[in-house]
Amino acid sequence: MSTQSAARGQVESPLLVDRQNMPYELADEIGYRCRIALIVLGSDRTIEHEFRKMLDIPGVAFYESRIHNDAEVTPETLAAMEGRIAECTRVVLPEDPMDVVAYGCTSGAMVIGPENVHARIHEARPGVACTSPMEAAAAAFRALGAERICLIAPYLDEINRRMRDYIIGLGFQVPIMGSWNISDDAKVARITSETTCKAAIELASGDDVDAVFVSCTSIRLAESVEELERTIGKPVLSSNIATAWHCLRLAGYGDAVPGFGELFRRPLAPGD
Repeated sequence: MSTQSAARGQVESPLLVDRQNMPYELADEIGYRCRIALIVLGSDRTIEHEFRKMLDIPGVAFYESRIHNDAEVTPETLAAMEGRIAECTRVVLPEDPMDVVAYGCTSGAMVIGPENVHARIHEARPGVACTSPMEAAAAAFRALGAERICLIAPYLDEINRRMRDYIIGLGFQVPIMGSWNISDDAKVARITSETTCKAAIELASGDDVDAVFVSCTSIRLAESVEELERTIGKPVLSSNIATAWHCLRLAGYGDAVPGFGELFRRPLAPGD
């Protein structure tokens, strides 16, 4: 049989079953309680992994968009991301409403400024609630009643000092800080949670601070935070923990979420 005849024979073969307009049922939307959009750094290997665990809650959905960033973390490369935020917001389920949009870069939000981050998000999603790790951390400090913060950060010293000054400018004290002084985001993502816990125990076990903030969305901590809090006797939050909690609270989800530290048992502070 020729190739042409074989092809014609395949086309003419009858269907055994050709059932159209079959009945179906519709379930609730996955995010029937709230929908969260998360803008993730192109180089980030951690935040999605931790968000999936912390937001594994019936009715809560989060959707991700990647934003290009340079692997080398400097004030200049961080500032360059501002012009990309609106489009990254726009492509997350563009026809569907979101309850919150979070920009997932701690140092980037600090350099760009939360008000500018919000403005870029609102170019794509007018009026949506917005957050980023720095403002989420500040809301977390207020919710926890913490005034003296131990800052642990992985960045180059220029960014670390700027972050300390930024937190002080928000009305908190930062009497203790520590850093690994790493500029490569891929290496930061490989810092073990044991390393981070040891740093927190060394720096924050005394009475000089009320809470610990571990900055950077690449840092792993969510699965270790409960045990760490029991060890040092005070609240601990990371960029990812603070941001996930703030997203839930801004979206109107007020229930406690077990397993991820004291913060997830707290509501927003009055006025936030």
